[in-house]
Amino acid sequence: MTEFDFEYLRAYLKQRSGLALSSEKRYLVESRLAPVCRRFNFATLRDLIGSLKITHDGAIERAVVEAMTTNETFFFRDRLPFDLFRDVVLPEALARNAARRRLRIWCAAASTGQEPYSIAMLLQEAAPRLSGWQVDLVATDISSEVIERAKLGLYSQFEVQRGLPVQWLLKYFTQIGEQWQISASLRSMVEFRQFNLLHGFEGLGSFDVIFCRNVLIYFDAPTKSEILGRFANSLIPGGALMLGAAETVIGLTDRLVPDTKHRGLYGHASPQAPALRAVAV
Repeated sequence: MTEFDFEYLRAYLKQRSGLALSSEKRYLVESRLAPVCRRFNFATLRDLIGSLKITHDGAIERAVVEAMTTNETFFFRDRLPFDLFRDVVLPEALARNAARRRLRIWCAAASTGQEPYSIAMLLQEAAPRLSGWQVDLVATDISSEVIERAKLGLYSQFEVQRGLPVQWLLKYFTQIGEQWQISASLRSMVEFRQFNLLHGFEGLGSFDVIFCRNVLIYFDAPTKSEILGRFANSLIPGGALMLGAAETVIGLTDRLVPDTKHRGLYGHASPQAPALRAVAV
């Protein structure tokens, strides 16, 4: 792959997914796109890039973007944000929404589903408090391939051993051969959609809680600022945005300010709005 081809791919991926590749990631491009070349019968990566420039084949374009996105995830990843959701964010949301009895949660980078299903398990454990409530749990990802897999809720032995308490494995999963499938009742709690964070959020509605963890690290500063602004618009007053350990809003937006009670929590800067909490853990 020539330097010119690599620069074209960098610009291509930035425009379509927000992914900001540094120059030292050239090896990553070559390794991840090799299977795409084989799948679509391109002899070389340069042939694939030539097709992107000329044919604008939607299937090839989606395959290239999806091959370059990172889908590392596991159940209850970095346990703290889920503890905060259970112990702080959820009780506050229930108190705040007691009159309308509706709760809306968005997992903005759902990957193969472990994060939204982790939340669904927490909601199921809190079922007595949610009796009579309408709970919407929306899970999105840029990759249609991982979304389709997430809908199945089918995981390997290795995947269910990563972060999932054994008692919840036995409670919420059924073993099917060498795999485990999450219960139909929990699968029905999650609405999965393919969605690109570079697009407008208006069609998704407003949310009490947004999880967007370990995604912004792949974007450049202007893209991060734009997305954080959209998240602020999508959160109801007092809502919570949860980010990953290496992510922050500081220096990227003036729409959010730190919450002094918890490390990595942020709130709406507007004095008219109740504190919005964003969790960066």
